[in-house]
Amino acid sequence: MTVPSLEIISTQLESPNLRDRMVALASLRHISPEDAVPLIKKVLDDESLQLRSMAVFALGIKQTPECYPILVKILETDPDYGIRADAAGALGYLGDNRALEALSRAFYEDTDWLVRFSAAVSLGNIKDPRARTILIQALDSKEVVIQQAAISALGEIKSIDSVDNILRFAQAEDWLVRQRLAEALGNLPTPKSISALKYLEKDSHPHVAEAARISLKRLEEIDKQV
Repeated sequence: MTVPSLEIISTQLESPNLRDRMVALASLRHISPEDAVPLIKKVLDDESLQLRSMAVFALGIKQTPECYPILVKILETDPDYGIRADAAGALGYLGDNRALEALSRAFYEDTDWLVRFSAAVSLGNIKDPRARTILIQALDSKEVVIQQAAISALGEIKSIDSVDNILRFAQAEDWLVRQRLAEALGNLPTPKSISALKYLEKDSHPHVAEAARISLKRLEEIDKQV
């Protein structure tokens, strides 16, 4: 496949035709981060929300030192909640611990559940144990998807201290919550995790039972390595 030159992509990104701009942005996936980021910046304020969303996501993939401050600014100031949620997600891809503060603030202060959900997921992705306090609070959210994100993230940050906090979801009505719990417990090797997983292995929903089986196997492997 022939990758267009940077000049061609740059010109295409200024085309009045949205499809041209989208194709140009997509073609940046074959370009080095150093060359791609200046071009991505050209469409961060595009009139098309779809293109802006793609550009914000691209900043999480094409990582240069410039991406972090740009994404934090978008998360904190963009008027569109979808774009703020994209920025929170992209910060998770960067895996930069400095994002803990911006993501925490978004979780506490943003009025839109999608942004808060995205922030909770990313707090798991950056794997910073300091996120525990926020994630424990997120377990009490009225939005079930935020509870799911918090359970997964507590597993991601390997917060052994949080096993008791998440075990109350073993009989949650929503099977996806139970599945997230089964997956998270696979990262949290404690005797309580094993008993809970044996219970979840008999769950009426096949996805939950399967996730519990996989997690039990993972804990057995961890146990062998100790």
